[in-house]
Amino acid sequence: MILGQSIRKNSIIMGLFAIVTTGLIVLTQVGTADQIEFAKRQALEKALQEIVPTSLFDNKLLENTVEISANKQLGSKKIRTAYIATKDDAPAAIILQATAPEGYGGSIHFLVGIRADGVVTGVRVVPPHFETPGLGDKIDLAKSNWILSFNGKSLANLEAEQWKVKKDGGQFDAFTGATITPRAIVDGVHKSLQYFDEHKLSLFGTQTAFTVTTITTPDTNTGTSL
Repeated sequence: MILGQSIRKNSIIMGLFAIVTTGLIVLTQVGTADQIEFAKRQALEKALQEIVPTSLFDNKLLENTVEISANKQLGSKKIRTAYIATKDDAPAAIILQATAPEGYGGSIHFLVGIRADGVVTGVRVVPPHFETPGLGDKIDLAKSNWILSFNGKSLANLEAEQWKVKKDGGQFDAFTGATITPRAIVDGVHKSLQYFDEHKLSLFGTQTAFTVTTITTPDTNTGTSL
């Protein structure tokens, strides 16, 4: 009898302890959820501002977006968000999410900023990727400035056959011992520009998108505007 009462008492205590512990965990999660979400938004906004110079826009990029359906040119199999940069309420640039499906280590996800006139403002690879350390990982700005070679490029100033690595007769450098990775990114950026060229009016939602006159030309070495 005493043993049974002891077991019931211990069970009640353990149950109450579990309830209190679970409650504390839930309260902690609820209390920090907003902070975590705010930190994520800040990190994303900072990344977007690296791709489109702040001198080109005066709006909040995260608050001006458009949804893009799955598209082969962008390498996407699901709906993705594109971010619109505006200057004095006129569309100045867009940041597209794209995927190069034929990297050495698998698909490579990246962001590409494109001015309203079709010129690339910046490209950044989105981690994680699985390219070979010391070779293919030079697509990361932290490892190499190679990704800046897209700045200032467009369909207008490069012929279609130039959108290849030099080994294939194109304009872009490859990495020693790792041609597949840069080849995939070059092709992905080229297709992103083609997508933008074909859908620019629907993306910006206006036919006056190309009247922006305050845009400057980006420096291909630093990624900043001149």
